[in-house]
Order: sequence, then C-alpha cells, then structure tokens
Amino acid sequence: MSVRMNLQLFSQAGDKTEKATPKKRQDLRKKGQVNQSKEIPSILLLLALFLSMRMFGPFVIRETMATFNFFFSEINASINLEDPNDIMRIVTYAVFQIAKMSGPFFLIAMLFGGLGSVLQVGFMFTLEPLIPKFSKLNPFSGLKRMFSARAFFEMAKSVGKVAIVIWVAWSSIAAELGTMSGLMDLDLKSIIAYMLDITLGISLKVCFALLIIAIVDFAFQYMQHEKEIRMSKQEIKEEYKQMEGSPEIKGRIRQKQREISMRRMMQEVPKADVVITNPTHFAVAIRYDPAQGEAPVVLAKGADFLAARIREIAKENRIQLVENKPLAQALYHQVDIGKPVPPELYKAVAEVLAFVYSMKGKSVAGR
Repeated sequence: MSVRMNLQLFSQAGDKTEKATPKKRQDLRKKGQVNQSKEIPSILLLLALFLSMRMFGPFVIRETMATFNFFFSEINASINLEDPNDIMRIVTYAVFQIAKMSGPFFLIAMLFGGLGSVLQVGFMFTLEPLIPKFSKLNPFSGLKRMFSARAFFEMAKSVGKVAIVIWVAWSSIAAELGTMSGLMDLDLKSIIAYMLDITLGISLKVCFALLIIAIVDFAFQYMQHEKEIRMSKQEIKEEYKQMEGSPEIKGRIRQKQREISMRRMMQEVPKADVVITNPTHFAVAIRYDPAQGEAPVVLAKGADFLAARIREIAKENRIQLVENKPLAQALYHQVDIGKPVPPELYKAVAEVLAFVYSMKGKSVAGR
C-alpha cells in the first residue's frame, strides 16, 4: 500500500523571504516601528554638549568668577541681608547668571536631542509604542529575546563601550603624566583650567570613538529591522489584492492607464495624413493606407486641450489641418481610436483626403 503526499504543503512558500513592500513600511511607520539606532541621538547630544563646553568654557569660567566676586564683595560692602529688596536683588542676579551660563547648553541640548532621530527616520509622531502589549509578558518570548542575535550584539556593544572609555581615558591620562607633575607650581585657577581642558579632551575623544560604535549599531539595526519586516510571497499577494480593492488605488491605476493611452495616441499623430478640426473644440487625426485596409483609420482624437495638443503636433510634423466642423464632430463622437471610418462618412473623409493629396501631388488610390 502506497501513500501519496502533497509535498507542496511542506514548501517554503510561507517563509518570509521577500523585502517589505512600501505599504507595509508605511503601516509599520505609523506604529512607530522604524529602523533606528538609539546610540546615535545620545552620542550626538554628548558630542554637541562637550563641543559647546569647549566653545563656551571661557565664557562660563569668566561669568562664574564674576558671580563669586559679586557675592564676596557686594554682600559684605553694600547689601543688607535683612532688607527684602536687597535679598530680591541677590536672587534675581543669581537666577540671571545661571540662565546666562546654562542657556547655550540648554538650547544645544534641545536642538541635538532630537536631531539624531530626525536624521534617521525623519519627523514622526505616534503614541503606538506607548500602548502596553501583553504579548511581551510571555516568558517564552522573553527567553527567545534573551538568546537572540540582538541580545548578544547589545551585550558586545556594552562591553565595547566600557572598553573604549577605559582605553581612551587611560591613554590620554598616560600621555599627560609628565605635564601633571608640574601642576604644583601653578596657581589654583591655572590648575582648574588645565584639568577642565584635559577632561573635555578625553570626553571628546570618547565621543568620537563611541560614534563609530553608533554607526556599526545603525548598520546592525538596519539589517535586523529588514529581516524582521520581511514578507512571504503569500502576504504580498494578499496585500496586492487589498490594494486593488481600494478606490484610491483603482483611481490611480485608471489615471495611469489614461496617461499611457494618451502618450501612445500622441505618438501616432505624426503618422497621420490629415487632421480634421472643429476648428478649436475637436481634432481628429486620419490615416489612409490602401495596403492595410479599405477605409481610413482614426489614429487620434481629442477635445479642447487634447485637440490643441494634436494640432500642435500636426504643425510640428507638417501635417495638413483641414477645418470641417460637422465631419470633425461626427468622427469624434462616432469613431473610436484605431477604428476605421464608418461607411456613412466615407464620402466626406474621401473629399478631405483628395484635397490634401491634391495639394501634395498624390492620388487617394495610389499614394
């Protein structure tokens, strides 16, 4: 006894091997599921803050020293701490100084805080990621995520960041050991300035090194994202069926078909023998070839704007324009593009063709 099995049931038709369609990408984007690295925004923010500290550092130190001088000199000399007006003046001055010193950093943090995300995914606002999903509480899914390629990469990335910080800090400090031995001969202000400069230098080096990790992380997240959003061939077919039923898609398809048909029709106009006009509302391009048929054929027709375009192409190709209002209207309304002229219009069309051929020195029967 033999048993037949349909091996197609075990085929890989359901495997997700195809790239995600634009529609699926758009749907996922609405849900907040986009490709992005979380490292890039944080690294750009730190880099911008440290660069701004190097840029505005002298300004901050100068304003800090001025603030301390104010408190040590003015308070002892002319400010009465029991007077509410003097206390208010001190508080106002302190708030103003703090705002002035922290303002540039606050603006830079606001600017670069979201720049990393905007550079990766553009402007996007959705509350979908904030909605709790109970599927994430599944312990089996949690175990699967713990031992996934993404989890191992995150662990390696964390180890790499720590190693980079330690290596950059140690190499930078080791290079400055000789200079540090002479700090005891400097005053306090110079020592503080030197230490701040070293700290900022180390921080910038660390940021630039971490930026490389962020770029690698972006590439990894891109590959993982593309892998996770893959579709099966069956899913693509189902999506296409759904899109075909959409009125917007149908309208777009019809519009595209009309555009293709119009371009094809316009390409036929230079082959015409004559263009019969209304003269402005209608235009019909006629071609007569005795070798292929007994009746003339309508190559193109149009009204208003399309008629003007047909006349324009005819003039460019030196095709004769003949004004015949009744015939132009009859041909436009009764004959489809690519169809022969009906018998009841033979005589009128033949007269027009005879007139055109007489001007060209040809005969209707033997062109």
